[in-house]
Amino acid sequence: MIRLQIKLRIRTDEAELKAAIAKELHLKPEEFTFEIAKRSLDARDKKDILWIYTIDAKLKNEAAEEKCIRSSKGKISKTVKNVYAFVGEGKEKTEHRPVVVGCGPAGLFAAYLLAERGYRPLVLERGEDVDSRQKTVESFWAGNRLNPNSNVQFGEGGAGTFSDGKLNTGVKDPMGRIGFVLDTFVKHGANPEIRYANKPHVGTDELKKVVKSMRKAAIENGAEFRFNSCVTDVECDKNGRLVALEINKKDKIPCEICVLAIGHSSRDTFLMLSKKPLTLTAKPFAIGLRIEHLQEMIGRAQYGESFRDLPAADYKMTFQAKDGRGVYSFCMCPGGFVVNASSEEGKNCVNGMSNAARNEKNANSAIVVQVNPEDFLREGFDSALAGMRFQQKWEEECFGLCGGKIPVQRFNDFKEGVKTFEFGSVLPNSKGLFEKSELTPCLPKYVKEDIIEAVMGFDHKVHGFADGDAILSGVETRTSSPVRINRNEFGEAEITGLYPCGEGAGYAGGITSAAVDGIKIFERITEKYGRPEND
Repeated sequence: MIRLQIKLRIRTDEAELKAAIAKELHLKPEEFTFEIAKRSLDARDKKDILWIYTIDAKLKNEAAEEKCIRSSKGKISKTVKNVYAFVGEGKEKTEHRPVVVGCGPAGLFAAYLLAERGYRPLVLERGEDVDSRQKTVESFWAGNRLNPNSNVQFGEGGAGTFSDGKLNTGVKDPMGRIGFVLDTFVKHGANPEIRYANKPHVGTDELKKVVKSMRKAAIENGAEFRFNSCVTDVECDKNGRLVALEINKKDKIPCEICVLAIGHSSRDTFLMLSKKPLTLTAKPFAIGLRIEHLQEMIGRAQYGESFRDLPAADYKMTFQAKDGRGVYSFCMCPGGFVVNASSEEGKNCVNGMSNAARNEKNANSAIVVQVNPEDFLREGFDSALAGMRFQQKWEEECFGLCGGKIPVQRFNDFKEGVKTFEFGSVLPNSKGLFEKSELTPCLPKYVKEDIIEAVMGFDHKVHGFADGDAILSGVETRTSSPVRINRNEFGEAEITGLYPCGEGAGYAGGITSAAVDGIKIFERITEKYGRPEND
């Protein structure tokens, strides 16, 4: 197989792409097959935007491939598809099947592969199955009471289920794990374009179907899923080996192996774990606000008048404030919603969400500022849970502004420190009730100042970004886990048999990296242990 690059103007179809490949290879179209390895946009010249395709082509004979490589002057190279293939050969026996705690991407992929290899995992999820969860979340958004165990953060699919379903990641992939994640999503209903898109996304509407399909496949392979099952205690013997899990403060499940994929918002679980013989540390993260603009403005700023012929435009920007802090856009949702993502009574936070079509009127992203353990200490928090307490403090302040509704404010009013009374050209597009407010009380002073500075700076990159009518919503705190649960080179915590995993444990940041970490833990378990003897 050989790899080459093809550049085509927008509005081209597959036939034109194949003709361009044939021309580059000096072959007839019937003399080769191809697949797209990657596709991205070159929009540096807005009057001549190009699709850039990385193509893997297979010719009918190797001699022809070698000839193409020699004659290309370095433009064509040999390539080998990186296919995930891992076979664990563990011999150590266990009496009970492994337990996976959490059904987000880390837990789901660990369980999916354990089931495929005959380990019959038991999956415990504190929230509801995805269909019931959808109804519960929609009820909360309509103004009804929050369910602390099943919401935007908790339930089948994890926090990513109510997001844009972005799959881009900076994780290195020598073993083909990322390709396996994408292929698995496609196998279970995701758009095949995610395999090669430069910034792949599934969309919250499609992601719900995918995780449901993966759960059904795991069950067919011997897995069991129990929803509304929150782990409330972890028990170990005098030798520090895992022996049992307590569920909902009443039932006990014996186990020797537990994949702890609890997610970044499992604060009660963090508190319980902090009292165990485990090492937890506070880690940096970022907090800030969501900002909404008209999607048409973002599209025109990024692509000029060609924006109508292209997918909904996005952006990713970074900025260093005068105080030295990093500020960046996070979880950008083209054509999406701002959602009430709260998971605790008396506390309020927001996130972004897009459907697969990304066809809503507004674009939104979080503009967040890096915060560190030193900042937590200044607020009086100095334990391993200091970052978590820091989050809770500002979420409580946010809740107090509008009694749990999403507080919103025009950017100009935010700069001037006055409450918003009237909207301008941009209207909030939210899932969850909102109310005009003044957002200053729900942020540290330095975070507010850095957000204003960064938004003004981002305007030089995306003209119109600092529009005074842009809508801010608060508060964004769940950018990543505030805690890391220590694990060794074999993936285990100090309690033998306990495998902290994914974003909540501090080893991932986003759907794909969390799924990859779940795969890594599956590998560590199957390297050490054989299939369980009993259920």
